[in-house]
Formats: sequence, structure tokens, C-alpha cells
Amino acid sequence: MSTYHVNSGTVPPGIKVRDLTLRFGQKVIFERLNFDIESGHFVALLGASGAGKTSLLKIIAGLVQPTSGSVIGSDGQPISQRIAYMGQKDLLYPWLTVSENITLGARLRGEKADQQWAEHLLERVGLSGYGNTLPAALSGGMRQRAAIARTLYERQPIVLMDEPFSALDAITRAMIQTLACELLAQHTVLLITHDPMEACRLGHRLLVLSPYPAGIDDSHQLVGQPPRAADSPELLKSQAALLQQLVRAAQ
Repeated sequence: MSTYHVNSGTVPPGIKVRDLTLRFGQKVIFERLNFDIESGHFVALLGASGAGKTSLLKIIAGLVQPTSGSVIGSDGQPISQRIAYMGQKDLLYPWLTVSENITLGARLRGEKADQQWAEHLLERVGLSGYGNTLPAALSGGMRQRAAIARTLYERQPIVLMDEPFSALDAITRAMIQTLACELLAQHTVLLITHDPMEACRLGHRLLVLSPYPAGIDDSHQLVGQPPRAADSPELLKSQAALLQQLVRAAQ
């Protein structure tokens, strides 16, 4: 079991992507991508549909083998065993309680569930007292908070997220974004999103993946620290500039 703990002071590794190429048959998805994600930074990855964002995330997670290139931690070690993955849907099993869903990974590995840790996380995400509740009794926002708790339960220093908040209404999404930013502050995070506002609110840095052969553009600069206020003039300016950048990248 990993010894990484939230708020433990342990420095999470960054991510180094080097000369990454992915082809399916004759189709090149991307070629010779190079970028770094700094330790402890929350990085948003955007781009047009079909540009290869999810494929890139899966390569970093070790779920897809690239045609060539490498992904390694900033400490020089592999990262595939140090990652927690949070997808677009909460993927809670309806026949398991919230607590059982959160501890499912440990039980599948044959480990004893750490109920104290699970209860602590439930309290952190505002679900204290809901451990024995089935997912059907939860709202969409509550289910997503349970999914965040399940992600944190794994005690992994790197978190990969694929549009985890896209199905939520605007108010709930803003609340969950802020919560995720707080709880993941001591992790290295890569978030796929199609929402410029979300990217500008949460990111220390933005990466725009455009269709082949343009690659990665990290020129967009953000002001201040996340989570940024939604009505901040700097954020609104960044959002507008990012939207223009995304339009250019899709052309």
C-alpha cells in the first residue's frame, strides 16, 4: 500500500513527457510531444474533440502504449503505480454503500479497508454520515464528491481527471471545482476539460492540444493562484483569450 498521505508534506513527483507519438494504423494522433507538469501543480488540458486528449491521459496513466516516446516522473521513476484516475462519470456501484465504493480499490487488492481514512475523507468532502447510504439516494453533486473521496482514498500523489465535472449543473460544478482544488492542493494533477472557465479557475498552467501536427501549446499565462473567483476580471480576460486560442488551434 502507498504511504502517501494528503497533507503529509510529501512532495509529489512531476511528470515528464518526452517525444511522445501515437499512431493508429496510418493515422497520426500526435507526434513527438514534449512537455512537463511541475510537482504539485494543477494543469488543465484542453483541445478540440479528436485531438487525442483522452488518449494522452491514458498513456500517462499506463493504460495505452504509445507508438514511441516516454512518460516518467520528475524523480526519474515510473509513475504508472503512483496514479489515481477520475473519469467523466462517478462510476459508483449502485449495490455498494458510499463507504464500500470509496474503499473498493483496497478490497479488490485484497487489503483491509481503512475505515478511519474513509471516514476522514467523507468528512472532508461534506458527506459525513452518508457512509452507509447507497448511491441512488445521493444527488449528482454528492455522487461526484464521493468519487473525489474514492480518488483520494488511494493515497496516490498524481491524479488524472477526464472531464469529471462536465455532467454537473453550473452551481454544483463551481462548488465541486473549488472543493477538488482544495483537496488536491498537494497532488500533481492533470485535468482534461472542454470548459475554458473551469481551466482558468483551477489551473496553475494550461496546455492546449491541437490536432496533428500542431501539438502542445502552453503559451497561455494565468494570473494568481487557483481556485480563482469566477467573476475576477483577470479570469474573465483569461477565459476570453483561451477561447480564442482554442478556436485557432481547431482550425
